Amino acid sequence: MNLQKAELIVSAPDRASWPDSELPEVVLAGRSNVGKSSFINAITGRKKLAYVGNTPGKTRLLNFFNLDDRYMLVDVPGYGYANASKAQLMKFGAMMEDYFALRKQKKGLVILLDARHLPSEDDFAMLEYARYYQIAICIVATKMDKVKPSRRMHQIKQLRASLALAKEEPLIPFSALNKEGVEEVWKVLIPMWES
Repeated sequence: MNLQKAELIVSAPDRASWPDSELPEVVLAGRSNVGKSSFINAITGRKKLAYVGNTPGKTRLLNFFNLDDRYMLVDVPGYGYANASKAQLMKFGAMMEDYFALRKQKKGLVILLDARHLPSEDDFAMLEYARYYQIAICIVATKMDKVKPSRRMHQIKQLRASLALAKEEPLIPFSALNKEGVEEVWKVLIPMWES
């Protein structure tokens, strides 16, 4: 997908800061250091739209990205960051509760998983949020370039099985490095936004 426009609208610390917008929103979630910023840059075809840092846990706010004035991508703070304080964890939980319970234009949730590891408790919790609120989900297995070709099929099967994904729930192998999975992600995102 060739986007004419991809820009960060606001980094919101609370619901009072959410953009006043009717654009349909898809939420992007994942553990700290799973490659969310690289994912955003890869699918939008921008090099520096989202900040890619060496230190995990950089995103502390809800980042709303406007794509072509048609869609909104909402990047949430990475979870499972070891150095997060109890207060930060509570704040994150409250922020997510608010968003999922109150935001009317939410259409779907993309959960990024590191293809080399099994899902964490936090990944399962995010999946439960989506199922509870009955919003569409898509699982993206990042860092596929770091998985040996002989192990790829096995890893994908293992991730599907551990998450107990239904047949219609997509799991997309993805690599920001070599752009693997970018088109497949768009084929899932557009129907989500337009549902």
